[in-house]
Order: sequence, then C-alpha cells, then structure tokens
Amino acid sequence: MISTIFANLHYFVAILLFLIGFHTMLTHSNLIKKIIGMNIMETSVFLLFISVGYVRGGNAPIIDDQISAYINPLPSALILTGIVVGVSLTAFALAMVIKIYEYYGTVNTDEIMRLRDGEE
Repeated sequence: MISTIFANLHYFVAILLFLIGFHTMLTHSNLIKKIIGMNIMETSVFLLFISVGYVRGGNAPIIDDQISAYINPLPSALILTGIVVGVSLTAFALAMVIKIYEYYGTVNTDEIMRLRDGEE
C-alpha cells in the first residue's frame, strides 16, 4: 500500500497543487492572488505531463548504441510550449491588473464591483 502511494506520489502532488491553485482563484478577491493561483494550477499540469513522460533509468532521446531506454520527448516539448504560453498569459494578466488599478485605485474585486455599481 505504502509503495503504491510512493510510486504514484507525483500524481497526488499534481492534484494537490491544482486544488490549491483552484481554491486560491475562487476564494481570494485580490486579483494578484488570483493570478498566483492560476500559475499554481499551470505548474500542476506541467508536473503531471512531465511525470507521465518520465521513464525510470531513461536517457535523453539521442541515438546511442549503449543506451537502451529513452524518455518520451513529446511531453517535454509540449510543456516547454506551455511554459511560454503561461508566462505570456501571466504578463498580460499583470498588465491588465495595472490598468485596473490605475482606473479604480484597487485590485480587490469586491471593491471594484462596489465602485462599478456606484457609477451606474
């Protein structure tokens, strides 16, 4: 039982990180904290994909007669693209938060909604 848990620990960690990020996005009204939660969720997905592609004792997929096992390079390539997209999304979201702060003077969504209701 314990060996099964340790063998699949990366799945549990990925699920736990995803839930932490999801909880952070849903329960905090601060926009910066929501972005941090989104990044935690992204990281959990990256961890899941990388751990699926890992082969114990495997090497980089470079052809060599002495190497018998190779890791799967597809998840690594996908995650590299995902990291670039994630960084771009984070930069865009932070730029939007700056504009929202300049307009409303706060990054709290509850206060922004209260200000918006008062404007109409």
